[in-house]
Amino acid sequence: MNILSWIFEWLNNQLLKMQWLSNLVKRLVEQIFGLKLQERLGGSIHFFIYDVVKIFILLSVLIFLISYVQSFFPPERTRKILGRFNGITANILGALLGTITPFCSCSSIPLFIGFTSAGLPIGVTFSFLISSPLVDLASVILLASIFNWKIAIAYVIVGLILAVIGGTIISKAKLEKYVEPFVYSNKLIDTDQEALTTRDRVNISKDQVLEIIKKVWLYILIGVGIGAAIHNWIPENIISAGLGQDKWYSVLLATVVGVPMYADIFGTLPIAEALVLKGVGIGTALSFMMAVTALSLPSMIMLKKVVKTKLLVVFIGIVTIGILIIGYAFNAFGYLIM
Repeated sequence: MNILSWIFEWLNNQLLKMQWLSNLVKRLVEQIFGLKLQERLGGSIHFFIYDVVKIFILLSVLIFLISYVQSFFPPERTRKILGRFNGITANILGALLGTITPFCSCSSIPLFIGFTSAGLPIGVTFSFLISSPLVDLASVILLASIFNWKIAIAYVIVGLILAVIGGTIISKAKLEKYVEPFVYSNKLIDTDQEALTTRDRVNISKDQVLEIIKKVWLYILIGVGIGAAIHNWIPENIISAGLGQDKWYSVLLATVVGVPMYADIFGTLPIAEALVLKGVGIGTALSFMMAVTALSLPSMIMLKKVVKTKLLVVFIGIVTIGILIIGYAFNAFGYLIM
């Protein structure tokens, strides 16, 4: 067991946390730039270079693998599979489907439209819409690389629970009539997936990597830049004054601040990392991250074009309450998994 633990720890440190990269960047900062990591500038440069390179490496590898698997399950085939189930089982499958789609909230909406127009129950499509930006395999790996596996797994579990409960509530409320009529007129186009060769699937996966990187690279740079500034330039007492774990309103404030922003989960992770390192509760940091990814103003504007006001308000209310509960729960019991 000790050997297995050592192997797992080594793989975790070298493949996920990329300790080798951290050491390499440290040499670059100290020997080439002539700076010390203990200084603000040196620490900021190390944080920025290390996190940017690590995120891009992990993101590229994971998106490629996920996209390769997804090439076997086009939307129409997925609809047929999900269509065999109903009730909470279908909601669970819809939420799980969201975990293998590496999309931000805005990118998830077109697929949400496709699934709804293809006849999937509205509760299932909303379970997908909630889980897709919040929880995906790539973000799980990145969470584990930044924090630890316990936090990553706990985050996935609560994210899936929120997606399933949210979809179930919307389904039970029978809010189908509040979806814009044009959504039901769109039809999914099925393709002959059996005709795809291995080379085709590899090319599709490479294109998906490039497409997603083009969409998120700026948010990653901005997110890591903000994280570096928080970690090295903003005094801990200032952050604690507003977002300290002892402040009852910290989770609520983090959620409200996150809503007007728009970024992929990969851009918000470095900010969450920096906040936790400054003493902010893990629940507060995760609430901010979830609000940015699931309730960002641009995605809500897009969703408003797809659903009517009542359904949009119900969706926002469910997700907001869920994020607040998750945030306070992580702050209260996070010490068990830190």
